[in-house]
Amino acid sequence: MGLLSPQDVEYLKDLFSKEMEKEVKILLFKSDDKSKCQYCDILLDIFNEVSEIDGRIKVEIFDAGEEKAAMEKYGINENRIPAIAFLTGDGEDKGVRYYGLPAGHEFSTVVQNIVSFSKGAKPDLSPASIEKLKQIDKPVEILVFVTPTCPYCPRAVLMAHEIAKTNENIQAAMVEAEEFPEWSMEHGVSAVPHIVINNETAFVGAYPEDMYVDYVLQHANSDGSKDKTQGGNIILP
Repeated sequence: MGLLSPQDVEYLKDLFSKEMEKEVKILLFKSDDKSKCQYCDILLDIFNEVSEIDGRIKVEIFDAGEEKAAMEKYGINENRIPAIAFLTGDGEDKGVRYYGLPAGHEFSTVVQNIVSFSKGAKPDLSPASIEKLKQIDKPVEILVFVTPTCPYCPRAVLMAHEIAKTNENIQAAMVEAEEFPEWSMEHGVSAVPHIVINNETAFVGAYPEDMYVDYVLQHANSDGSKDKTQGGNIILP
């Protein structure tokens, strides 16, 4: 029996047939070592099922212990797997990443990214936001720490991904907080969504586009100060 229910499969089949335009490449970075990647098998099963729904979804699998060139090319740390990178059908990397299993509410962001990347991964942001973000001329990393049961988190993840699509200098990733406890502890994650920009906590909560973009711009040129602002969020147990 598959991990996706028959109802889910039918819904996705209908959605992809109506919304997808071209191929999408999904790169999965995994390890057979269970101590390093507890959920790798589940991740592979889910994405194999998704790829079977529509032939335009192409899944490529990389072993973190062996394929160092691919890991380096896409900036994947072998200690942070499973990891996922989305590419357009022609191989264009827009900086969209996932670390950990995108389960629960987060699976909806995967579906939306499949559709987006099939259409060229054009950012779904206001023209004003896009113009601001295009001015960033040095590397920016956005990490959105989440849990599968957090209803606010997908909005924060998708906003980060849309921001990454505007500028090749920006990379944005979902991080499943409970799968990476040391990483979460490093950034003081106690509530989600917890957004870290260039290794500094920017804010906690699902913020509207204009505020989110302003925080990215602020931390792209950060002087090292940390902002403790909090918004609507879920407290971790």
